[in-house]
Amino acid sequence: MSNMNDMGSLRTPLCDLLGCRYPVIQTAMGYVAGADLVIGTTNAGGFGFLAGATIAADRIEAEILRVKRETDDQPFGLNFHMFQPNAQQLLDLAVKYRLRAVSYGRGPDKRVIGRLREAGIVCMPTVGALKHAQKAIEMGANAITVQGGEGGGHTGSVPTTVLLPQVVDAVQVPVVAAGGFYDGRGLLAALAYGASGIAMGTRFLMTSDSKVPAATLQRYLAARDAEKIAISHLVDGMPQRMIPNEYLAMLEKANPMKRLRIALSLALQWKAETGMTTGQALSIFMKALREDSSSVAQTVMAANAPMLLQRSMVDGNPADGVMSAGQVAALIGRLDSCEEVIGGIVRQAMDRRNALNALTPA
Repeated sequence: MSNMNDMGSLRTPLCDLLGCRYPVIQTAMGYVAGADLVIGTTNAGGFGFLAGATIAADRIEAEILRVKRETDDQPFGLNFHMFQPNAQQLLDLAVKYRLRAVSYGRGPDKRVIGRLREAGIVCMPTVGALKHAQKAIEMGANAITVQGGEGGGHTGSVPTTVLLPQVVDAVQVPVVAAGGFYDGRGLLAALAYGASGIAMGTRFLMTSDSKVPAATLQRYLAARDAEKIAISHLVDGMPQRMIPNEYLAMLEKANPMKRLRIALSLALQWKAETGMTTGQALSIFMKALREDSSSVAQTVMAANAPMLLQRSMVDGNPADGVMSAGQVAALIGRLDSCEEVIGGIVRQAMDRRNALNALTPA
């Protein structure tokens, strides 16, 4: 068996870029990746991202300071979306505290990314297609997370085993593999494909360091059939992989008019909660109308996801919200700490590597 003293030999360029011990990243899951989870991940040698998109504007700076304090100022990252009302605040905080990395979807332009890069911040978007990876790098990203279809939440249809080698072959920046990873075998497989590390959401959500309410975590632990952790378009019009529950069953039965009514009601709640003014809300709506009139309903529906996630991940009402999950949730049967999870992954990766090396004649 490998011991943790040998683990330096799993160091990859990603570890140097992000300043972490192991090439294992905890993703910025909305309402899940708060200070507690990032602290657990960071102190265990991984790299954690704070979910800036769902932390209240008046709390985000305190969360950043708490992570810095409780990790002895080790590097960590921040996630943001350009469409959120306090996007500028998050950019300013990332620069002010010289955070090591930011993660995002599509959105920031070359000017924004240039400002972050000038401050020495790694820009690491998450993409689900080769063309999006190439576009993100053209805009200035200097590392990229590639999520295959097995992943949780918004995801594409191309599996990691197809998407990952395709992107690795086409780009020159470090690539992080996401979608379907939960153990050391997966880490070693990702490195064999040419990735520089793995990123995991569901595996970190299902830990004892996660502050997700117990009632919701029990639903995750009870999901034993990977096939049933399926993709639905009903929540916000985009493909989203979730654990099935009563709320999704209701949406499936509802007619389109009822779904739109539910979406409008949730959109108004989201507007109130984020402190978004009516003007800002209208401007997002008008932008959608200008760009593509068919996306108006989707713009309204997109406000669903934060409110529905909050019901499960904050309020502890899993039957009334949504539970984003990768298919690996079906393979995880207990809530270990981040330290146990990362240590176990690294040990298993080393053991598998040693076993493979033993197949080669000296």
